[in-house]
Order: sequence, then C-alpha cells, then structure tokens
Amino acid sequence: METVPLYEQIKQALTDEIDAGGFDHAVPFVTQRQVCERFGVSTITAVRALNDLVAAGLLVRRRGQGTFVAEPERRRVPEAGGAIALIVNGLHGLRGNHLANILITAEAVCAEQGYQLVLSNSAESAEREEVALRRALDQGVRGILLYPVQGRLHPEALTEVRRRRVPLVMIDRYRPDVPTDAVVADNSDLAHRLTTQLIERGHERIATLWGETECTSVVERQTGHVQALREHGLAIRPDLTLLRPYEPLAGKPRLAMLSSLLQSAEPPTVLLCANGYVLAQVAEDLAALGRPDLELACMDDSGPPYLTSVEGTLPSAEMARQAMELLLRRITSSRPYAAAPRHVVVPVEAREASGVR
Repeated sequence: METVPLYEQIKQALTDEIDAGGFDHAVPFVTQRQVCERFGVSTITAVRALNDLVAAGLLVRRRGQGTFVAEPERRRVPEAGGAIALIVNGLHGLRGNHLANILITAEAVCAEQGYQLVLSNSAESAEREEVALRRALDQGVRGILLYPVQGRLHPEALTEVRRRRVPLVMIDRYRPDVPTDAVVADNSDLAHRLTTQLIERGHERIATLWGETECTSVVERQTGHVQALREHGLAIRPDLTLLRPYEPLAGKPRLAMLSSLLQSAEPPTVLLCANGYVLAQVAEDLAALGRPDLELACMDDSGPPYLTSVEGTLPSAEMARQAMELLLRRITSSRPYAAAPRHVVVPVEAREASGVR
C-alpha cells in the first residue's frame, strides 16, 4: 500500500473538518504553528497543506486578519468538462439489455453535459478493477461511475478515491463496507413479484439458480424471494433457496448439480434464474438432461424471452440517468463529500414473458 505524504494527510483531515462544519467562517482558521503542534510536522509541511487548501478554494486569506474558511457561496465551483470513468465488471453483458442501456445512457448524459466517457472493463476481476480505479485517478478523471465486482476487495483503492476527493457513484449494487453514493434497482421487490407470479401460476416448489453470490443485488433478491414464499405459507427449503453459484461452474459439476436437484424426492416445478446468462446455460443443460419442458423464469430480461414464463425488467437506463445526475452534482460542487452518501432505489417491473413451457 502506498504511503500518503504528510501534507496530504493533514489536508484530508482539515478538509473533513471543514466539510463537517467544524469551523466558524468569522473566526480565524488554525495557524501554521497550531498545525505543526497538532500533527507533529515541520513548518514547511504545515505551510504546504494550508496553501493547498487556499488554492482549492476552501480557505481564504484576508490581509491583516488571517486565514478563514471560505463561505460556501464564495467557494470556487469546479467547471464542467473533462473525463468521467465508467468501470464495469464484464462487457459480456452487452449481449443483453441491462449493461448496454447503462452504457448508452451514461454516454448520452456525458455528451450532453460536455464530458468524455472513458470505459474500462474489469472482466469480473477484482485486480483489474483496482487497476482501473488507480488508472482513472492517475488520468485525472472528474468522477467515477462503478459497476463493482462481487466481494469486498481492495478497500485501499476506494479509500484513495475518497482521499483525492474524486466523486464516485456505484450502480447496480453497492459495497456495504464503503460509504459511497449508489443507484440500484429494487431487487428485493423484483424477486418478490416474480415469486408471487410463479406461485399464482400454481408453483409451490421454486428453485433459484445464481451466477454471482457475493453482491448486494443478489442477496436482496434472495431476501425478496424467501419473503414471498413465507407470505404464501410455503416451506423454505434449503435445497431450493440456497444462495449458490450455478453458471460459473464447469460442465460436469454443473450438470451434476442440476440433475441432483431434478431427481430429488420433491423436485422443483420451475427454475428461477438470476439473470439471462444463467437462464441460457440452464436451458442448454436441461436439453442435455432430456428435460427441455421444465418451466423457467428469469430475474431480468437479458435472455431470450421465448425461454421464460415470467421475467423481471430492470430499469437500467433510469438507473444510469440518476447515477450520472448524482455524480455530476458531486463533481460540480465545491464540497463533493460534504453531504452524506445517498442510496437511490429505482422501481422495477415483473411481467409475463412469451415463453410457453
């Protein structure tokens, strides 16, 4: 982990206190000597930290009076323009609607507001995501829109984004361990609606099959699914509701898992797939097992609609629009981290699809 220079650490500490309203605009700010005593640094380090805060517009110097915190309305407001980084966790999603709509909408908003969109693909790799985050910082981007990989990895890179005061908004899912803005679909309601529709179609044994399992969107969908089962008085069977990866498995283990599920004493009457990629794989595997007639449902609409009886519709474009608006408000603010992080939840739809199984 790289060492942060002392003057940068002092700037960050003082900026956080300014953003939190810790200083009166009418009272002189801390002096060089006070900075030296408080942080145990040299005069040169203290002067650099204070000069940088003045250059950033957070402090103002008044001749004969001293240094003061700039009043919010007089702080330098950043101008529009520059680059915004969009980091996604796999471009394979372009085969469907969700990621494609996010990309198209984000680029359209950037073009309309005078920004350039810089796209990076983490390819579902935490290491590549970290590299993309640090590259974006090195390139001086104005903000970052992040569709994160699953898990809670490389918190240092995200901490560095905040230290450099670069606004960041997560989309589709968020990191519970990192306080950032996020715009997500109402995943719990999505799974609840789909499960309810399947129950109304006469299904009492619904098996869920997943791709990723360590992200908030999936955990919330499982929660909504289980809630719907409970509301209808159906048993919560671990073999049907377990949060387990399906699509990432290799061929033989995957077929063995599905075969075991279908050969159980009370097998599922419908398979509820996490997304269109899981759906496509399940359909192929059912054909290989001689069970192409089993009913399928999907939690998004990125797969072929003729395969499913019911499917979810993710508000991808609306999520991207709201995420970009939130990011741009942070970018053009003189205090991008002053306000608490916001989580925006966008409504979803569940509908009958064209598939007849």
